[in-house]
This record gives sequence, C-alpha cells and structure tokens, in this order.
Amino acid sequence: MNYIIYDLEFNQKNNASTETYNNSIETEINNNCSIPFEIIQIGALKLNENFQLISTFNMLIKPTIYKSIHPFVENLTKITDDMVASCKDFIHVYEDFLKFIGNDEITLCVWGAADIKELVRNLKFHNLSTSYVPKYFDIQKYASKYLKAPEKSRIGLRNAIELLNIPIEGEFHDAFNDAYYTAEIFKLIYNDNIKPMIYTPASPRRISQPKEKIDILSLINQFEKMYNREMSEEEKSIIKLAYMMGKTRQFIL
Repeated sequence: MNYIIYDLEFNQKNNASTETYNNSIETEINNNCSIPFEIIQIGALKLNENFQLISTFNMLIKPTIYKSIHPFVENLTKITDDMVASCKDFIHVYEDFLKFIGNDEITLCVWGAADIKELVRNLKFHNLSTSYVPKYFDIQKYASKYLKAPEKSRIGLRNAIELLNIPIEGEFHDAFNDAYYTAEIFKLIYNDNIKPMIYTPASPRRISQPKEKIDILSLINQFEKMYNREMSEEEKSIIKLAYMMGKTRQFIL
C-alpha cells in the first residue's frame, strides 16, 4: 500500500477582469457554482508503507475556465500567465497524475480536506473518475491534535513546520513544496491511532420550488360542468377540502 501526499494550487474568477468565457462554461459556473477554484498546479510525493520515497510529481496546468491568473493568486503562488501558457490542460495532467499514482492500493494524504473537495469538484466538472479519491488522511487535523492546538482550531502548515523543527527548504504556497512539508509532518507524527477518513461529497442543496396557487374557481366550475348544476357553498367547501387532502398523498395505498 502506498501513500500519495499531494497539494493543489488554484486559480479563481477575476471579477475585475474583462476576460470573456466560453458560453457553456459560463453557464455551468453561474448556474451551478460547481467549480469556484480551478486547479493550476498539482504537487505530490508517493511513499511506500515504510514511508520511503518512491517518486514525485509536479506539474503546472494551463487554466481553461478562468484563463487569466487572478492577481491575488499570482501574488500568493508566484504562478503567472506566462508560466502556464504552454502547459497541458487539466485533463491531460490528470492522466499523467493517474500514471504517477499507479495501480497499487493507495491512501491520499492532504493538508486539510479542502484539497480533497476541490479535486473532486474539478474531476466532476471535467467528467473524470473520482474512484480513487474517497479514502484519505487529513494531516492537518492530526498535526493540530499532536501540537495541542486549541479545540476546533487548525494549525497552519508553516506553523506546524516551525514547531516541529522541520527545515524550510522552499517557498510555501507552491504545491510541490507544500506536499513535501505535509509528507515530512506525516512521517513525524504518524501512529497507529491515525486512521483514514472517507470523503463523502455534500448533498446538493435542494432547490426550493415556488409555492403553487390553486385556481379554486376553475376547480368548482369543472365540478359544476360535470354535474350540470351549480354547487352549493357546502359542496364547494367539501370539494376544496378534498382536493387539498388529496395533494398531501396521505391516503395513497
């Protein structure tokens, strides 16, 4: 069994930009909010069950949804438009990532569940398989407990690295560097009490339907037409009540 410790960097829509989007993508984003963050870098390490390094993965991704790198993202990650302009798109990088993962049994390891959530979102957006995703270790959760962070709080990656006296060998907010730091923390704090979690995507929000209005006048008129006479006030009340009770489906056998 192998461990895949990975990290992601994302781009997002720049509301101040004059950039235009493909109509089908624009509709998908606006209607479903299905991909607020587009993956633009995947960094990963593969460790065997003895935590020995087997191989590494580090690729930038050409964005196809939010095509210009958001200024905030560029400042944080140092990823520029020029750096990703000639890179592969997400679908092709994902194919390379699957080859890196291989066919052995794996457990994913991430610094916080957000990278699991956003990976699944991106995969589903591009109609790609999520079959290997469900089982994962949230290293941030266990590191926070190990370092006795306040209850319900999560310690940051840099703080964890410094508190654990792990040498800083590269900039943070680089997917590969952050995956490396996550792996170093994982190896240091791992014990038999650390168990993998199962990722279950949140159910989509139920879309509320507008309240139906009943055309009582037409309903009564239909009965009067059927019986060829005017309904009494008592009959009108009974028809209305029966109709409302029928809508509840409480008498369906």
